[in-house]
Amino acid sequence: MARLFMVVLGQIALLAGAILIMTPVLYMVSASFMTNDEIFSTRFQILPSNLNWGNYIEVFARFNFMRYLSNSVFVTGAIVFLNLLFSPMIGYSLAKFDYPGKNILMLFILATVMVPFTAILIPLFLIVRGLGWVNTYQGLIVPFAMSAFGVFLMRQFIISVPDDYLDAARIDGAGEFRIYFQIVLPLIQPALITLAIIVFVASWDEFLWVLVATAGDTLRTLPIGLAKFREQYQTRFELMMAGSVIAAAPMVVVFLALQRRFLQGMAGLSGLK
Repeated sequence: MARLFMVVLGQIALLAGAILIMTPVLYMVSASFMTNDEIFSTRFQILPSNLNWGNYIEVFARFNFMRYLSNSVFVTGAIVFLNLLFSPMIGYSLAKFDYPGKNILMLFILATVMVPFTAILIPLFLIVRGLGWVNTYQGLIVPFAMSAFGVFLMRQFIISVPDDYLDAARIDGAGEFRIYFQIVLPLIQPALITLAIIVFVASWDEFLWVLVATAGDTLRTLPIGLAKFREQYQTRFELMMAGSVIAAAPMVVVFLALQRRFLQGMAGLSGLK
């Protein structure tokens, strides 16, 4: 009886947590169809009186939103691709090869995780400016082409790949690149999906670096575009909500499409089977 009570209590707690988390999201979607007067009405309303699709039309018509959207897609896609290219290679080296200084290198990589981005913002900007990459796609992409967390995640998964598989492939004459691409990568697919989703969300939401590293709207991304809805004397909340729905939609779609692999990757990282 006590066990049943705890199960029911746990389900109620999960339901309450889900409602608490989803309520602001659902209201954002609802408010994206409201007028500004409805949002600030003294009579609180959850649903709009009418589905005002004009907010979405105005978002694209007035604020060059397609430019911000296309920049976000390109920059985020490039960062995800480069992370999936470099992080597994470095993780494979740290997990399966022995060489002097390997442990020190791993400690250095882990130490960088503890440094907040704001602490390296100015030095990073000075480096990018010295390379002539301010207000270029290179300046937005290259600093995030690899992450310490991504290397750590790949290393942890690749360690679990049995050495017997790799040794058998070497005996059969396979080179290291063939072993890496045909054996290691297929075995760590959940980890790759996990890394892709984490990097995608972080890059898609990046605001501060894009603001610092760009000098105009030509290369700026969606988070900067959403800030445009704050006008000099007022904030167009109905347009901000519509823009936020558009900005959030790709992240929701990506996660729903890859959630099973993502959960497998997180379970593998925590040691669960």
